[in-house]
Amino acid sequence: MIVRSKGPLRGELTVPGDKSISHRSIMFGALADGMTEVTNFLTGADCLSTISCFRQMGIEVQQNGSSVKVFGKGIHGLKAPEQILYAGNSGTTVRLMSGILAGQAFSSSITGDTSIQKRPMKRIMTPLSMMQADISSVYENGCAPLSIHGKSLKAIDYKSPVASAQVKSCVLLAGLYADDITSVTEPVVSRNHSELMLRYFGADVNTKGTTASICPDPPLTGQKICVPGDISSAAYFIAAALLVPGSEVLLKNVGINPTRDGLLRVCRAMGGDITYVNENHSGAEPCADILVRSSSLQGVVIEGDIIPTLIDELPVLAVLGACADGTTVIRDAAELKVKESDRIAVMTENLKRIGCDVTATDDGMIIQGGKALHGASIDTKKDHRIAMSFAVAALACDGEMELLDGDCVNISYPGFYQDLERLSR
Repeated sequence: MIVRSKGPLRGELTVPGDKSISHRSIMFGALADGMTEVTNFLTGADCLSTISCFRQMGIEVQQNGSSVKVFGKGIHGLKAPEQILYAGNSGTTVRLMSGILAGQAFSSSITGDTSIQKRPMKRIMTPLSMMQADISSVYENGCAPLSIHGKSLKAIDYKSPVASAQVKSCVLLAGLYADDITSVTEPVVSRNHSELMLRYFGADVNTKGTTASICPDPPLTGQKICVPGDISSAAYFIAAALLVPGSEVLLKNVGINPTRDGLLRVCRAMGGDITYVNENHSGAEPCADILVRSSSLQGVVIEGDIIPTLIDELPVLAVLGACADGTTVIRDAAELKVKESDRIAVMTENLKRIGCDVTATDDGMIIQGGKALHGASIDTKKDHRIAMSFAVAALACDGEMELLDGDCVNISYPGFYQDLERLSR
């Protein structure tokens, strides 16, 4: 894939539905009684993997583009899959599904592609084992494939060493099948889509400070869900509009959940001209149209409690740092090492290729911004967020950018390059 600068970005864009919310709409719809109707569902490969897994467990899912109907059978209505469940590249599918599978009356196994088989699963295996779940790593390396023998679970009060929505959601979903109230306490609050949507479906979910708790065996009822635009997908167009002089872009109906809006807060701190228009709610999720105008940016320090609210957006924020005046420092982000790629190493390597002065650290990077950048051949490591970040970088570089395995964007945003092209005309 070749990307090059073509001048200002202008116009309106509706980005695909939120990936996290799309996953959960299928999962919770399958566990509810009756039909759940989902609109603006993200049709990326990861979310389709979630649909595939539930179909294997006897759930009827009708999909027509971004419109999906899930015919749920209640939290005890799943049936044993005849084959190993395959999650593709989706860590969300593996980790959240493991919580559900742990409490079933059947045995199952779940795996994914070669990338998933390297990602750490001990972070969910530990609390599930504390709930007396029978879960093991087939190759005994703490990674997928996972073998799960479903059984009745014991409620726990789990103190998570990491702020991770996937870990928290896994434990809460296992809590549906526990013998009492299950709670998870995090170092700082991670994204809260599970808590909001479970409550929307009828579960008794409570949050206090950094603790979320759930009562077992609730009657969940199918709902109508309009998935807001994904802030993680909007991030690339926000960054592009900020960087390219003369740009003005309106991104329609994007989720602005406070546990996900760190990118917007950092961009504003860098001097970005970003305005909310038409603030509203989609179900339990806050949304708005986001108006972005090109801006002169300054380097910032990104650290601490804001990190969980923008962990997926750090690659594109690193690109903004490379184009800003002054120094941008990213700290407390060691979690980047265990994403679809080691994003600290991959971002550092590729930023250097385009002429950026950047140094990797154990938990982030130090970026000296303001240097002239040039096109290069970028090894995306088949990581969708790396590919989209350097497509944005191409708009601020001299020459063209070659993105190796650039089609990996299909994992989360199948029409990404077309939308970028449309705004650049």
